[in-house]
Amino acid sequence: MSTLSHPPAAPALGAAHTRFHIILTCIIAALAGLLFGLDIGVISGALPFIAHHFGIGDQMQEWVVSAMMVGAAFGALGSGWMAKRIGRKYSLMIGAFLFVLASAGCAFAWSPAALIVGRICLGLAVGVASFTAPLYLSEVAPQSMRGAMISLHQLMVTVGILAAFLSNTAFSGSGNWRWMLGVIAFPAAVLLFSLLLVPASPRWLMSKGREDQARKVLEKLRSDSGAIETELREIKQQLQVKQEGWGLFRHNPNFRRSVWLGMLLQVMQQLTGINVVMYYAPRIFGLAGYGSPHDQLWGTVIVGAVNVTATFIAIGLVDRWGRKPILYLGFTVMALGMGILGGLLQMGITTAVQQMAAVAMLLIFITGFAMSAGPMIWILCAEIQPIKGRDFGIAVSTFTNWVANTVAGATFLTLLNTLGHAQTFWLYALLNATFLGFTLWFVPETKQVSLEQIERNLMAGKRLRELGH
Repeated sequence: MSTLSHPPAAPALGAAHTRFHIILTCIIAALAGLLFGLDIGVISGALPFIAHHFGIGDQMQEWVVSAMMVGAAFGALGSGWMAKRIGRKYSLMIGAFLFVLASAGCAFAWSPAALIVGRICLGLAVGVASFTAPLYLSEVAPQSMRGAMISLHQLMVTVGILAAFLSNTAFSGSGNWRWMLGVIAFPAAVLLFSLLLVPASPRWLMSKGREDQARKVLEKLRSDSGAIETELREIKQQLQVKQEGWGLFRHNPNFRRSVWLGMLLQVMQQLTGINVVMYYAPRIFGLAGYGSPHDQLWGTVIVGAVNVTATFIAIGLVDRWGRKPILYLGFTVMALGMGILGGLLQMGITTAVQQMAAVAMLLIFITGFAMSAGPMIWILCAEIQPIKGRDFGIAVSTFTNWVANTVAGATFLTLLNTLGHAQTFWLYALLNATFLGFTLWFVPETKQVSLEQIERNLMAGKRLRELGH
């Protein structure tokens, strides 16, 4: 259908229908985050039973946990090439298919080595999902809703973590870790078939010279015909850049700046300590004085519920407050939570009041992350890369996320055993305080700014923190 057939101002019913279509499309794509969250959350409850079943110690447990992150790092790297060649939609479908196969493989693992291989394969799927979903969401959502729609991905991550914690608790009575790991195959199959309903990314279609198809997609996702033509025109202008990907990175110093910023943002997110909490939640509750495995697993459910609830704060505020104010608040809250928890561990947790205080600090930390660094980092990494370098830039930043994630996951138990319990949490508190300075000096405010304007500012050589001006 030609855009000329649309009236200059869409009627209210048309606008409402368009908004529904945008939200439905984004929810389906964000379901990739649900699987991401399930795989993060499931291992914390399954790990004690896996350790007992196979008779493995702390070092092997660290490898079981971190194997997924190794696979995810390589999955993220390969996703850049795949999303460029076959598109964002079909990349997500391949990721969902991998989730189905790898989840089943983990459930039937016959040895620690087989489980580690299964977790690496599962990581490949997680890497595809964590790269492609925010990229797709950033390219289909209108700028007025972009922050909230990308935040849907993080919301689904938190819902997945909570669902995994609940599933772990349900299976804990029998200790059936195989069902804990295998149940993820069912929502993965739902995602695979749901993705048949979503359109291709209009920006990817334009990059392949398929302007008519891109226009038809935008007609479903935008209610203003004038805005559609403006968006198509701006995408065309961006695509005039001859170099792309690695070539653009080699020859364009401005693009290199956005890639370095994306890497820094992902390191910041992982070194807050969030996935340490998610992977080893029962162990942390044990440190806080909750010795019963049942109590520890229910504690993880509370962590998951707070994680979900606090993410709604980000969705509600990101397009009103902006990215930077929320990051300032979040890093401050996380630093305080980790610092006070470390102080309680240093004094010794012996009373019920001290136990409750320790749990409160842990939940305050979770709240700080879920409302800030969790969604904001993915939003910013999807926004700051130019169209000809978006696949490469986001692939590199997502790879960095999983490398940092691997380091955090593979060293936490070692840090507890060498630095000490209190000192480990103080280290994470110090890192969160440091990230306040990084946010001030390097992070741009991109609220209500088009992707095309951010790119123009980047290529004009503006300072990183001024890319949204």
